Amino acid sequence: MKFRLNRLSRKKRERLIPPIQIQVQDGKFEIMGMGAWYFYWRDPYHLLLRIPWTSFLILISAFYVTINALFALAYLIGGDCIANARPGSFLDVFFFSVQTLASIGYGAMYPKTTYANIIVTIEAMIGLVGIAVMTGLAFARFSRPTARVLFSRVAVITPHEAMPTLIFRTANKRRNTILEAQMRVYLMRDEVTQEGQFMRRFYDLKLLRNQTPSFTLSWSVMHVIDEFSPLYGMTSESLTQTNTTLIISLSGIDETVAQVVNARHSYGANEILWNNQFVDIFYHTPDGHRYIDYNRFHDVLPLE
Repeated sequence: MKFRLNRLSRKKRERLIPPIQIQVQDGKFEIMGMGAWYFYWRDPYHLLLRIPWTSFLILISAFYVTINALFALAYLIGGDCIANARPGSFLDVFFFSVQTLASIGYGAMYPKTTYANIIVTIEAMIGLVGIAVMTGLAFARFSRPTARVLFSRVAVITPHEAMPTLIFRTANKRRNTILEAQMRVYLMRDEVTQEGQFMRRFYDLKLLRNQTPSFTLSWSVMHVIDEFSPLYGMTSESLTQTNTTLIISLSGIDETVAQVVNARHSYGANEILWNNQFVDIFYHTPDGHRYIDYNRFHDVLPLE
């Protein structure tokens, strides 16, 4: 009987999990709603960390007004229990609640009955806990390290050192340095096993250089397509048929905040251009200096 109840409760919990929708859009294999903040409503902490700042401030303000309104009603139930407050005045007891919750204590209004002192004690405790929680949430939102990394809109397959090579660009948009930056590239595509089972398979792509001690300006990431590469023998049509997607993951230590930062990007099959090359963005000045023109960062040219 106990086992049956556990099975029933487990099935009930599983029904509460919404179905996951998967689709291929613009050549990318995507999970619908992935990363959307409103899917975290069952996890309040992560919800408050993921919602936009405007929504966060609105939600906190609504909660603040609501809690003070509830305590104001509690004071009204006690009758004339607040000194110097107009009898039956909701505004007076509301602003007295605001003063109590924030531990302001101007002294003009104060509790004068045992009932009012009990409510004040409860509200003071809730105020201390609430301020601690809100401070922690605000600090957590401010202290989250973020990376401003630019990825080229497309990746290209072009000869490099007489070998077909997958290349894409990335650049650090901040005027600082990402230390010990590491780049990882994964290939995902649909496959059918020898047993006839469909699966979405992952492959690690070996890069010519997968890390750099100092990522400051730009980085051309390269993968040689040899006989050991998952891209060996593939064509533009086969990439589309197998819903191939490249997943890019960059991590490193932000020199400014001394914390690990991450950035990611993806390329669909239609964003991998064959027999194209990136436009050179390095230029020389007449006095011998070099500079980078980021205006042409995404530009490509077809091979002759």
